Amino acid sequence: MLVTLYESFWKDEYWLPSGYTWADLEDSDDIKYPHPKDLLAVIPTTFVLLVIRYISERFIGLPLSRVMGIRDPIRTKATPNPILESFFQTHSKRPTKDELSQLASQCSLSTRQTERWFRLRRNQERPLLSKKFSETCWRFLFYCCSFSGGFFVFCKKNWISQPISLLIGYPKQPLEPALYWWYVMELGFYFSLLLTLSFDVKRKDFKEQVIHHFAAISLMSVSYSANLVVSGAMVLLLHDVTDILLEAGKMLNYAKRTVAQEVVFVIFALLFIITRLFYFPVRVIYFVFSFFETNGMQNLAYYFCQTLLLVVLGLNVFWTSLILKMVFNLFSDGRVKKDVRSDIDESDMSDDEQLTTRQQSDRGLQSNGVTNIRSRKVQGTGQLATEAVPVS
Repeated sequence: MLVTLYESFWKDEYWLPSGYTWADLEDSDDIKYPHPKDLLAVIPTTFVLLVIRYISERFIGLPLSRVMGIRDPIRTKATPNPILESFFQTHSKRPTKDELSQLASQCSLSTRQTERWFRLRRNQERPLLSKKFSETCWRFLFYCCSFSGGFFVFCKKNWISQPISLLIGYPKQPLEPALYWWYVMELGFYFSLLLTLSFDVKRKDFKEQVIHHFAAISLMSVSYSANLVVSGAMVLLLHDVTDILLEAGKMLNYAKRTVAQEVVFVIFALLFIITRLFYFPVRVIYFVFSFFETNGMQNLAYYFCQTLLLVVLGLNVFWTSLILKMVFNLFSDGRVKKDVRSDIDESDMSDDEQLTTRQQSDRGLQSNGVTNIRSRKVQGTGQLATEAVPVS
């Protein structure tokens, strides 16, 4: 039964244009073609990347965060309470008003004290700023290396200036070793991101990120098996160039380098729109569609890849809407108010830290409002006198 399923899955007509078989893509002495079994190299590559990530975050990200002046704030820990802790772990981290009242009565606390306990407890689980910076630093380094490798492959070809050349000779397009290893590295990277989803900092677009990762893995796997590697590589290159700027902007944001962050953000926004909303759909999706339709090469793999490309395009449109909101904030208020892809737990941070900030501010105003001693000259004399001036 398994043999029958295997043979049915790899039928020639599902993966290759009409008139071609897997025998046409057999390797010769000097020509190598993609084979699905080649993707087994992704498994060890994924774990190697996880090790490299750990080393990068620990020995590059953390030291760099300290160099850039990033310091983790001291957090007040919630007082140990078995009842509240059990509810926090098994029921909800954000109890309703009725649940707060019930829990308060069980613990002999006021509702306000119980509410504060949950705020402090949520705060303890928020990722540290150094952790966010280190994760971002790792992605920044990977995208820099990936884009550099991809650009090295593409600079020898005319694939960027003439996208139609991406499919010349399809499906009998020889596979270059550099392109193969670049593909494997990218695929291993997205697999590693899926494996660490539960440990990484969660952001507001978490669901969209999960969809994107699954779409990217499926698209790369199917495109490689169907020998659409060159056009798939173009998609990777177009996305990596903006991801570099995205991660760089986040690092500058964590380091509070406002001016540099805004400059990088403007460049990122322009490049994002050009590469993902113009070049990607017009010069990749449309050209692939035209080539297959004109030459009558449609097959199941083609339709699957085109569907996933449209899914990625839809995600790009979604992210563009968020970017345009930030652009509007930048030019209307003179600064980027908030990263619209900030961490989910950032709302907790704002609750607690804003409360603390307000309390500190109130105490400061009270102490300064009692007497703000200013030296001034007494009219008609050359002497100095002091006067208590209320602070408005």
